[in-house]
Amino acid sequence: MTPDTAPAYGLWLLAFVNAAVFIMFALSFSKPQTPRDWRSFGAFSAFLVALFAEMYGFPLTIYLLSGWLGTTYPGIDWFSHDAGHLPEMMFGWRGSPHFGPFHLLSYLLIGGGFWLLSVAWPVLYKAQRAGRLATTGPYARIRHPQYVGFVLILTGFLVQWPTILTLAMYPVLVWMYLRLARSEEAEARERFGAEYDAWASRVPAYLPTSRPESGATS
Repeated sequence: MTPDTAPAYGLWLLAFVNAAVFIMFALSFSKPQTPRDWRSFGAFSAFLVALFAEMYGFPLTIYLLSGWLGTTYPGIDWFSHDAGHLPEMMFGWRGSPHFGPFHLLSYLLIGGGFWLLSVAWPVLYKAQRAGRLATTGPYARIRHPQYVGFVLILTGFLVQWPTILTLAMYPVLVWMYLRLARSEEAEARERFGAEYDAWASRVPAYLPTSRPESGATS
């Protein structure tokens, strides 16, 4: 089968493998423990399943918008796999979408998100084992690096391959992480008291400072 005749969709095994790989990769860094953690991770996993189901299985978004896309952007085979990279197609990128500006931006966002998860988890794990507040490493710059990491990953995938379903899920997931962050802050404040308040007064919740707080080490 040549590339021109190879199916663009219906590759459900590929959809399953990609979703499983990214879910397991995220699981290895997030280590959900409480029912609340598992619920948030389940929502994140559902986002990835929905994404890869459209990326390799059935292009629901392209199907629903095919009339408008065909009229507004003529000359594009919207049921080819490359056309699923909607931002590149809609902004007139003529090269391979895998090297387009939105796709490259998605790599940075996804990679940055996974990197943040990977460096935050060991710090949090050691602090939890020691019964202390995590204030070093990425926690010296932001109070919720793991949630920021998940949002970066979600944003990266959304930029790379936007779909109607993932666009609808995205704000719900961000809202969920904000609620989780507030809940965890309330619990930490109750447990650590003045120590937590002093740390929170120096370290922003989500957007990092230009440098870590004084005396913090990784």
